[in-house]
Amino acid sequence: PIVARTAMTPISTIVQGMESVDLATGQPDKTTYELSDYCALSRAVPIGEAMMALVITDALLEKLGGDSVGEMLPRFASLRTAKLEDLPMDNVEWRFGYP
Repeated sequence: PIVARTAMTPISTIVQGMESVDLATGQPDKTTYELSDYCALSRAVPIGEAMMALVITDALLEKLGGDSVGEMLPRFASLRTAKLEDLPMDNVEWRFGYP
């Protein structure tokens, strides 16, 4: 499983009316206070899942390369059967991805 630690900002609301325009009449008006989304968690989950899918896909494209799924599938199959011993680490300092 992939575990992601995510965060989100609170829903912004403004209690006072702001200067606006009534689209029906075209006259200047003030906005009304309305809190329609009292819990954004149900909307955050699919957005987080979609972003995770994009990030993983981008990492796979960077690792495997190719212009089509057919070109990437054999590389993906060989990647899944790779062992840690197959990775050359001789005389290379491992910094956990940091420069």
